[in-house]
Amino acid sequence: MNKKTKKNIILLLMIICFIGTLYYSYKVLSWKKAVNENIEILNEISGYVTIEKEEKEDEKKYNIDFKSLKKKNSDTVAYLKVNNTKINHIVVKGKDNDYYLHHNFNKQYNIAGWVFADYHNKFDGKDKNIVIYGHNMRNGTMFGTLRTVVTPEWYKNKKNHLIDFVTESGEYSYQVFSVYTIKSEMYYINTKFKDNKEFNKFVNTVKSRSIHNFKVDVDGSDQILTLSSCYSAGRRVVLHAKLVKNNE
Repeated sequence: MNKKTKKNIILLLMIICFIGTLYYSYKVLSWKKAVNENIEILNEISGYVTIEKEEKEDEKKYNIDFKSLKKKNSDTVAYLKVNNTKINHIVVKGKDNDYYLHHNFNKQYNIAGWVFADYHNKFDGKDKNIVIYGHNMRNGTMFGTLRTVVTPEWYKNKKNHLIDFVTESGEYSYQVFSVYTIKSEMYYINTKFKDNKEFNKFVNTVKSRSIHNFKVDVDGSDQILTLSSCYSAGRRVVLHAKLVKNNE
């Protein structure tokens, strides 16, 4: 190999490294921009969520200004809170399951997306399985802390076993009965079932996957809430909880 060829190879490698550095820098800056935008939005809309002190067990705990939220984004459908995580979010629902993967609450393009419900869900009180998605963000926003639910510190603490879910129709409590990680699949995000028998088979399957026995009975007559996010390459972290209380 002559000197000219060596110089050309070195130059080519330098160009490749330079382009790679530029691309990496662009990705980092894009990620930081997306995160900062969503943090600003979260801070802004947090004013529309007020947590009240419960004087009695059946009294409403949350005051969510859905009217104002829907003026900002008509896709607003719910508020979700998971104890001992940073999941404390307004939930939206698009016309498909792609839009809010890369758009935020203000409907601006954003690689961090937003927390959103499966577009098949109706929110009419008849949904057998309400499915909520969110990106696993490293800064803990969106569903960045959902991975916490598969740690013993989280699932062995009974205070974490009730999930708060609020819609315009009322406040709902869901009791956790299954947490696990699994390879990417479509089964657990199924929202439609032909009858209670099929649904009962479904809940028995997802219950059997749990890494912890929550000792919660679930059958075909129940309604459930499913939370899903990325966990690692090719894997998802999943939480299932059944409806146990509602204040409508």
